[in-house]
Amino acid sequence: MDISFQTDAPRERKDAAAAGDRASAIVRSIEAAIVGQRLPPGAKLPEDELGAAFGVSRTIVRAALRMLAQDRVVTLAPNRGAFVSSPTVEEARQVFHARRVVEDALVREAAARCDEADLDRLRSHLDAERDALRRGDRSAAIGLSGEFHLLVGSISGQKVLVTFLRELISRSALVIALFGTTRESSCGSHDHAEVVEALARRDGEAAAAIMADHLRHIEHDVELSGEPRPSVRLADVLADLRR
Repeated sequence: MDISFQTDAPRERKDAAAAGDRASAIVRSIEAAIVGQRLPPGAKLPEDELGAAFGVSRTIVRAALRMLAQDRVVTLAPNRGAFVSSPTVEEARQVFHARRVVEDALVREAAARCDEADLDRLRSHLDAERDALRRGDRSAAIGLSGEFHLLVGSISGQKVLVTFLRELISRSALVIALFGTTRESSCGSHDHAEVVEALARRDGEAAAAIMADHLRHIEHDVELSGEPRPSVRLADVLADLRR
């Protein structure tokens, strides 16, 4: 009896897993570039250039773009290709509302669960944020700011909500890129430090209040009553994504 299909199955599964890992790596890099505002809303994401930048096939690139489209941070346009999404004013309002609801729940749970090791990681992360701000590296500071919110969320143990928060952070970065009224990041390390100190006291109520004010400050830095600002055209943005 021919059982060659049985012996090939483990290799096929291994190849599929490796392809999935490569696609996920592309997703993480593009999300980081969006959060860091290196990829602006409306930016085209050509499959061939992405494949060359990451050293992968167009099949893997397409898988990554489909994953990003599911999170609504990329738009797939028939016969036109993939683009970084450009949220509408109504979508922007809903994104911020969702962040307030989700992060309230996450920070309260994090206050109940965090230990000294968690606090050490948070404080080390704050040091990295402050260092980026001192260097004037705005892109890195914005990216680290988003990571802070995800780190707090991870302490909560609520993996489903954290996955949703990751999408919301990417989408709010697009909103800020389109509608932001200042060049500075509103998501500063001072508010983050106050959140950490509330977590250290295991004071979920205070942590939630500080986080709510913090998110309101971010939202107030965007002007949702008019036309979005034109997207910045970046000549070689894919070079920033190369690992």
